[in-house]
This record gives sequence, C-alpha cells and structure tokens, in this order.
Amino acid sequence: MKFGKVDNPEDIDFTLPADHADTSKVLGTKGKPNIYIGCAKWNKADLKSFYPKGTKDELAYYSTQFNSIELNATFYNNFPIETIEGWFNKTPEHFRFFPKLHQGISHWKRLKDAKEPTDVYLDGIAHLQEKLGMLFLQMPDNFGPKNWEILRDYLEAWPSGFPLALELRHTEWYNGKWNSDDLYELLEKKNIAHIITDSAGRRDLLHMRLTTPTAFVRYNGANADSDYTRLDDWFDRLKLWIEEGIENIYFFVHQNHEEASPLLSAHLIKRMNDELGTDLKIPLTPDKPGSGQTNLF
Repeated sequence: MKFGKVDNPEDIDFTLPADHADTSKVLGTKGKPNIYIGCAKWNKADLKSFYPKGTKDELAYYSTQFNSIELNATFYNNFPIETIEGWFNKTPEHFRFFPKLHQGISHWKRLKDAKEPTDVYLDGIAHLQEKLGMLFLQMPDNFGPKNWEILRDYLEAWPSGFPLALELRHTEWYNGKWNSDDLYELLEKKNIAHIITDSAGRRDLLHMRLTTPTAFVRYNGANADSDYTRLDDWFDRLKLWIEEGIENIYFFVHQNHEEASPLLSAHLIKRMNDELGTDLKIPLTPDKPGSGQTNLF
C-alpha cells in the first residue's frame, strides 16, 4: 500500500480530528451496529505467515477468520461471473465483500460517459448476492472540485439497489477552498457513505464527516509501533459513534507490508469484544513468523 507512505512516521501527528459538526445529525437510534473488520487482500503472497502450512484455498481459510474483505482486486479486473460465483460459494453465510469499482469507471472514464462500464461491472458483481456488503468508488488524487458536476451527475444516476461509498482524494474537497455543502447534501440524499481514509501522509483526508449512519474507514498503517495506538484512538471514536447510534461499521486495515494487517485487525477486534461486548471472531495470527498458527490473544 504505497498511498500516503512516509519515510518517518514518528514525525507525524496522528491525532484524530474532532467530528465534523454535522456528523451527529446522520447517526441513527442507539442500538447494536453491524460491525465488519477485515483486510484488503486475501492472497498468501501478501499475508504470508497468516495462512497455516498446507492451506489450499486462501479465500476459504480467510473467511473462517474474518467476516469481511475489502476487495481491491475488482479495481484492476472485471472478473468472470464464474469467478465471482466461486467467491460466493466458498465463503460462509455471514461473510461480506466490499468491492472497489473498476478503474475503467473511476480513473479511465473519470465518471464521464461511464454508464456502460458501470452496468457491466454491476451485472457481474451482483452475483455476490446477499454477500455484497457495500461497493466503493475511489476517485484519483487529481479529481478535484472542478469536476463536481461530473461527480454529481454520476452519483445522481447511481442505482439504489447497490449500496455505495465514496472516497475522494483531492485535498480541495476538504481544505475549505470549495464549499462542500452540496456534496454532503447529495450523499445524504442518495444514502451514499462518505469514506474516511486514515493514512500517515494524507492527514487532510480525515474529514470526519459521516453522511449516513455508516462509518466506512480505510486505515493505512505505517508498519510502525504507532499503528496500534492509532487503532486505539479509532476504537475510542467508534465507541462514541456507537453510543450516538451508528448502524454500520466497516473498517479495513491496509499496510505498506500487508503481512501485519491480520495482527492489527485482531487488535481492534479484541478491544471491541472486551470493552463493547461484541462477539467478533479474533483471527488466528502467528506470534512469530514461521512458528505456526496460534491465537495472539
């Protein structure tokens, strides 16, 4: 994960900003939220020692340890329906996929005249059926507010049957140079979640403005000791949002070196279970590389 990578994470102020003043107005009534925590990839090359020796099917095993996956592979490829059906068939009933829209829509077409590739993508991904958690649209760094009308028109036409979250990366969406009220109004009207990206080198993306009762967080660790204290701060914020009535928490952990992602995810899950009374599975993680599978906690 190269996005937002820094050479000296110890020099970064990782303090989470206060909530946007309007975040509380979109939260629901106090209750038990749906919580999905997972990694960004399931392949053995990235997660390395996460898999027990002899694992034959990585997704099948991964889905016994986590309840969700942020599916970045769909950004790079439009997979055959048979492949998508295979993902559905080899995962348990409770498992959810959170796929990224294809780059042809967001980065090549830049949403302009993108109905046809969007329809092709949705026709395929619909085969995840009830295991489709939420799709997300990530726009490139150079897609700024000057493109507002294109973004607005694309989101206005988005079909309501596919839950969607939006990630914007151009700093001018959030630095006060552009009035973001129209963006937030549209996201609220269309029930589109507003992704919060936490990355060492892009603190400007911590807008803390929810537009639905769903928190979709993409957490990018720096492979540093601070990764855990940052997660503790996120736990405190998620706990606050739960008290204020949030309905869904989708939290996905990335790393520059992805092998640490299961460890970080397990840390957050354990705090959820211990302090909030959730019953999320704590994934088995190796205490030492190559030492075999143990439960870290």
